[in-house]
Amino acid sequence: MAARLFEKYKNEIRPVLQSEFVQNKMLTPALEKVTISVGAGEAMKDTKLMQNISDTISLIAGQKAVTIKSKKSVAGFKVREDMPVGVKVTLRGEQMYNFMDKLCSIALPRVKDFRGVDRTGFDGHGNFNFGLDEQLMFPEVEYDNIIKTHGMNISITTTTDSDVQSFRLLELLGVPFTKTGRA
Repeated sequence: MAARLFEKYKNEIRPVLQSEFVQNKMLTPALEKVTISVGAGEAMKDTKLMQNISDTISLIAGQKAVTIKSKKSVAGFKVREDMPVGVKVTLRGEQMYNFMDKLCSIALPRVKDFRGVDRTGFDGHGNFNFGLDEQLMFPEVEYDNIIKTHGMNISITTTTDSDVQSFRLLELLGVPFTKTGRA
């Protein structure tokens, strides 16, 4: 069974984007991938905490997370080569649409005093980045299983190079943006 948000994109959103921006179906803006990443910080010295972060991100994404290791030693940060410095997972296809649906319709509305996602996260090439302060907003995460709360960065990559087209795509997909700011 196809993801609910993907069906909405195919049947409702794609025709709107084609009429507003392009006539060629192949040039219609679409989601390419969603990357969720967490920097370890002081957790890189604690293997149990790193494993907990990896398990949490895997649970949220529905796909196994990859531990990122440092490429070289940096004495100022007390980092040695091949130390774990973060965790990431890249979602594509059906899992990407399922995650975006869960993020926009379940997780973000659960944030206390949530006023929307800041519109200034566009990078000039049609991609959007924003951060979340904690992982407890996702329904899969149980508070008792968390050793330490952590934030995460979510990067949404689209097939367009235009921030305006990317903003319109995400707006139609249901990303709750703030009322003020630039696009």
